[in-house]
Amino acid sequence: MSDRLVIIPTYNEKENISDIIDAVIRLNNDFHILIVDDGSPDGTAQIVKDKKAKEYTQELHILERKGKLGLGTAYIAGFRWGLKNGYDFIFEMDADFSHPPAKLIELYNQCARGADMAVGSRWVKGGDVKNWTKDRIILSRGASIYVQIMTLMRVKDPTAGFVCYTRKVLETLDLDQIKFIGYAFQIEMKYAITRLGFKIKEVPITFIDREKGVSKMSMKIFKEAIFGVLQMRIWSFFNSYKKK
Repeated sequence: MSDRLVIIPTYNEKENISDIIDAVIRLNNDFHILIVDDGSPDGTAQIVKDKKAKEYTQELHILERKGKLGLGTAYIAGFRWGLKNGYDFIFEMDADFSHPPAKLIELYNQCARGADMAVGSRWVKGGDVKNWTKDRIILSRGASIYVQIMTLMRVKDPTAGFVCYTRKVLETLDLDQIKFIGYAFQIEMKYAITRLGFKIKEVPITFIDREKGVSKMSMKIFKEAIFGVLQMRIWSFFNSYKKK
């Protein structure tokens, strides 16, 4: 059995799902995949079950949920599933190829060599974005700097969603204390892990905007991240993220 699980949350990703599954499993680095599908009305889950699961009987798993319940809860459900099933390295990854599959190997290597969490980063040396407007780049970079200032984290890409966690981190962290279910979830996870004293390593990636399907990014998501940081900081003065 593999010790590596890639969690891919999906909602209406029929254009990408087969290709992203193939790309990850064909890396020949023994990655397993857990699709967490939130009741996609476009049939994403059916493609996984009726086609891809028959092709990859050992490597591919699916967790179906009823309705769109939020990115954060999808990942937390995936974390719990991965821990229960014995995986030691658990990854977050988007279905739309914005996260380059080949970089999974480098994220894994960083954690295998001693990092507690590895982050695929757009904003470290060697990182980049493609197919973004200047406005979006400015907004994203500005949000990252704001989060760094407010949280005192050294992570240069705190909103990044391409991540590897070690089992130790996820077993130490009280997942019930993670409050955000949207994109602020990514910030809170890194903040909680920093607060617990774990080592985070950033790996440069080139983030490529999706070519197929519909983007879930919106101004509402950025606002959630900005105001969520304030709530998170206030909450953390009185509470701990460590499992009791």
